[in-house]
Formats: sequence, C-alpha cells, structure tokens
Amino acid sequence: MRPGNCSNLLFGRLGSAEPASRPKAHLQMAYIETFWMACDSAEQLRAEYGPFHTRSEAENEARKLGFGYLLRYEHVLGANEEIEEVRCIFVELPGANPVGTERLTVTLHTRCATCGESATHDQGWQAEVWADIHEFEHTRHRVRLFEHARGRGLKEICDWRVAGR
Repeated sequence: MRPGNCSNLLFGRLGSAEPASRPKAHLQMAYIETFWMACDSAEQLRAEYGPFHTRSEAENEARKLGFGYLLRYEHVLGANEEIEEVRCIFVELPGANPVGTERLTVTLHTRCATCGESATHDQGWQAEVWADIHEFEHTRHRVRLFEHARGRGLKEICDWRVAGR
C-alpha cells in the first residue's frame, strides 16, 4: 500500500515523450511522491526546512520562520520504486514580499569592548544614549555598535561615534 502523498498519475512508458494515452507494448505505471519544504527564497542559495507531508504543515512552519516560499518536490518513482525524475515547484505564499524587495528589520546592538556589557536597541538614538551613559559611568570603557539584519548576520559599524558628530 502506498502512502497518502503518493498518487498514480502517470501511465505510459517512462522516458518517452509520447502522450500516455497511446497504447504501447511495454506499459508501466509510475507513482508520484510529493513532499513539501519551507524555504526563504526561490534563489539557488536558499534555506530550506522540512520535509512535510502536507502543504498546510509546510505553510504553517514557513510563516513561523518568516519564510515567504514553499517548495514542492515531486519524485516520479519507477517500477522498482527508484526515483526516475525529480520536479521542483516554488509556491509564493500570499502576503510574502517579492524576491529582492524584502524589508529587512535591523536591530542595533551595543557592546562594551572593555567589560562586555551589552544591550539591544530599535533606534539609533537609543544606542547612542546607552553608550553615552555607559562610557560616562565607566571611564576608559569603549562601546562598539553592531547592526543585525535577519539573513545578513551581525556587522560592526566602525567609527560610529565620529560619524555621528
């Protein structure tokens, strides 16, 4: 008995470009096994999470992770249950940003290079005030500023105190 995510949609000779409706001497049945992945983009270099048996499972997980795409893999299985063909279909989730126009949320992180104390900020002025207070309370301490964008990692902003003046 085949799992529920398999269907026998292809009939005809595998590897043949002819329609399945034409009778052939060597007819065989192929099964299509389908599974779903959540992914962050449709680009070649992408993050994938899964597999899932149903689209709804993959869609729920993609929304939790902030991913905007689903990837449906279809494996065409031959007579000996060997994979004859693999198909990949991208599905953009409703409400997802188109590729290249993702709005990145940036958080700012301040960290004292001397003692290691750190804080997270949403606005630049908050980071500057935190650094001023910390450096005032602790003479000879220097605060470094980092920005963090999801998918791009942590990046130090060099000479940020000089650039702001």
